[in-house]
Amino acid sequence: MKKEKPIGITGLGMYVPKKVLTNEDLEKMVDTSDEWITTRTGIKKRRIAQKGVPSSTLAAEAAKKALADAKLKPDQVDLIIVATITPDMPFPATACFVQAKIGAKNAACFDVGAACSGFIYGLVCAKNLISGGMYKNALVIGVEVLSSVTDWTDRNTCVLFGDGAGAAVLQEVKSGGIVSYYIGSDGTLSNLLYLPGGGSRHPASKDTLKNKLHCIKMSGTEVFKSAVRLMTDAATHAVCDANLTCKDISLLIPHQANIRIINSVRRRIGLPEEKVYLNVEKYGNVSAASTIMALCEAVKEKRVKKGDIVVLVAFGAGFTWGSVVIKW
Repeated sequence: MKKEKPIGITGLGMYVPKKVLTNEDLEKMVDTSDEWITTRTGIKKRRIAQKGVPSSTLAAEAAKKALADAKLKPDQVDLIIVATITPDMPFPATACFVQAKIGAKNAACFDVGAACSGFIYGLVCAKNLISGGMYKNALVIGVEVLSSVTDWTDRNTCVLFGDGAGAAVLQEVKSGGIVSYYIGSDGTLSNLLYLPGGGSRHPASKDTLKNKLHCIKMSGTEVFKSAVRLMTDAATHAVCDANLTCKDISLLIPHQANIRIINSVRRRIGLPEEKVYLNVEKYGNVSAASTIMALCEAVKEKRVKKGDIVVLVAFGAGFTWGSVVIKW
């Protein structure tokens, strides 16, 4: 059997809006407190896009930085995958808008709607499409403008979410790269975290607006339990498939949803705190952009060095979950 060529990340970039929404700001908007939010989520602030700024704008800025980091010109990109649950429009794909904004005229484009697991799903898709010989230079982007679908009167959800984007260039590499991956889903639990309005089931109407069906709905306790179990399983499964053990992990980069979820996963896997990257305090839950933004910052802060085993893991609506093991 022909040995598969290694595919890895050769460029990274992220972008967040300038506006910062702090816990103190939220205290003036809903019945909550900095202490309550911090204790339960670990979040101190989040970034918020200006009204009318779509996901493609944030994604394009992150993409430009990733391309510069990879020393790649836009017209050399032959595949763009955008992971998002806040697309510019139902169609065309947000990836097409990004393509136009960065001038990647030779790229095939599509979106992935796997919520918080979306970037990992996108990585897996791009890795296999490059390995199969169809593409050479892929751009995978995670982006969200969750402020556009947040109910700012619901104190249980509005404290959680933020806006931002992260991008990665995938290419063939000499060694290392994506070693293994694991993705899964369970649609029977879709009613625990969802946005009901705007699709074919509940088209936009006066009633959907009145009942706030165009905002995120979440059953927090049930989501928490599933997130801990499935993120642990996904990370462990991917590490095992790489013929490694959790002791071999140099850095775990989990979806930045909630500090309690992250700590529970860390303890179950058996990792010390210094082997887990956190930025949830600064950005909150940015869904599909979460893991890639964290990876960008971890690399910038030199928390990742050549030869390290880096594990990305996420869990999101669907339910979906996934993990990728990368030898840096």
